[in-house]
Parts: sequence; C-alpha cells; structure tokens
Amino acid sequence: MRHFLSLRDFSKEEILEIIDLSIHVKCDAKKGEHIPYLEGKTLAMIFEKNSTRTRVSFEVGIYQLGGVGLFLSGKDLQLGRGEPIKDTARVISSMCDMVMIRTYEQEKIEEFARYSKVPLINGLTDLYHPVQLMADYMTMKELGKDKDPIVAYIGDGNNMANSWLNLAAKLGFEIRIAAPKGYEPLEQIVKQAKEFAEISGAKILITNDPKEAAMGADVLTTDVWTSMGQEEEYQKRLKDFDGFIIDEALMALAKTNAIFLHCLPAHRGEEVSEGVLEGTQSVVWQEAENRLHAQKGIMVWLEKHKK
Repeated sequence: MRHFLSLRDFSKEEILEIIDLSIHVKCDAKKGEHIPYLEGKTLAMIFEKNSTRTRVSFEVGIYQLGGVGLFLSGKDLQLGRGEPIKDTARVISSMCDMVMIRTYEQEKIEEFARYSKVPLINGLTDLYHPVQLMADYMTMKELGKDKDPIVAYIGDGNNMANSWLNLAAKLGFEIRIAAPKGYEPLEQIVKQAKEFAEISGAKILITNDPKEAAMGADVLTTDVWTSMGQEEEYQKRLKDFDGFIIDEALMALAKTNAIFLHCLPAHRGEEVSEGVLEGTQSVVWQEAENRLHAQKGIMVWLEKHKK
C-alpha cells in the first residue's frame, strides 16, 4: 500500500504516470463522463488548517469519482482534545477507504500513515505541499512547458519551495529558488534534492537574487510571503521580502512565452503584481482547476496500488 506524503517518495515514472492519469480523468470530465473509479468509497478529509482549493477539490473530486467525502475539522475530532494520533488513525482508517490531512507538522501525517490501514494523502503541511505541485506540473504539461523547463521560484523557502525542489530533482529539470537571506529552503531538503539530482540530471540553484533566477526561465512562480501561523511576522516579512515581487519587470527577464504560476491565495502587490496575476502570461486559474483533476488522479492511483 502506498501513501502520498511527499514527492520524494515517488519515482519519476510514478509521478508521470499519475500526471497522465490526471489528464485522462480531466479529459473524461470535460466530455461529461465522470467514470466512477471509486464508486462507494469514502474519503475522510481532516482539516487542521483552513482551505478553499483543497477542501473544494477533494470533496468535488471524490464525488465525481463515485465516492463520498467526509469533512472533519480539528474541532470535530478527539484529536483536538488530546487523543493520540495513532488511535485516531486506527479508528478512521477502519471505517474509511482513504484519508486526506491538511495540517501543520509533517511528523503528524507520517505518524498517522504508520498506523493507517488505508492510503493517506498530504493535503498540505508546513514542510510540503505535494498535491499542489502535481497540479502545477500538470498545467505545465498541458501548455507544453514540461520539456526540459527552467522553473524560477521567487519568494519564501517554504513548503512550496521544498516541493518544487523535490519535483525538479525527481524529474530532472532545472529549478532556481530565489529567497531573501534567512528565508532559503531548509538545508537538509536542498541536500536531499541534490542527491536525487545526481541521478536525474536536475540543476538546482539557490540564490538571493530574483533577477538571476528569473533570467531566461520558462516558468515563474511564487507563494505568499506570510503563511498561515506566521501572521505575527507579517510586517517584518514585508520589509525582508522587498524586491522579491514578481512584477512586469521581472517577468520581462524570463522567456517571452514564459508562464506564471501561483498556488493561491495571492496577495496582489506583495509577492505578485496585479498586472502579472491578471496578465496574459498568468495561468493560475487553469492551475487552480487542475487541483481537482490532479487529486482525482492521485486518489485513483492510490486505490489501484492498495495491494
């Protein structure tokens, strides 16, 4: 049985297989054909962090696949009253066919997975956001940006930056991370990505210069500068990230046909300008819709690999 906790756990072939499956499922949906791959199955959705895209995409996704989604907030569960994670995992996985968790600590979902009898999906942690990266790469492939791309991530070295490092290192393309000093991705994640890159041929650049990262890139992407749980750091981060906005001037350094991605929600005027977000190079709405289809692909793939 396989879980979907981070992209570091998957081979290049497996990642591409899930992407192809996601595109196939999307094509079916566009033709009005919602094939019930998961008919009668139940997905427990545990949310300890708020969400728009994750909540809607998983709940609609399991429904379109013929199953039922159960929304469970932290307040709904005994986890919020101190029940051990392993006890919750044993109980929920004995009643449901699959579980998705959106929470803070990566360690929490890893412990849940150890005691779960069914596949577990990481809907987001402070360390990784793998389901978002599947939607991002699916979008790149649909737009022909999957052939030896140069991807420039400009901003906080957070879970998105970590996941971009994982994806690039596994698939073998060039990733450039530009973050202010003190906000770079975690050293151990960069180290592991470089180890994977020795096998895949990926190129990895960590820099404090947004222009260096953006020069000649095929994809520019970013995330909010202040993530959930960091609200008290907001004013300091605004100052520290000065100059890291993806605006028209920075986009102009990329290739003329470069695209802009953002996992959303976006803070216009901070990490991205209004002109770029709403401009012709922005594909964030196609990317957002692909959260639905990519996650359906993940769920179908995990069900197939249960045994």
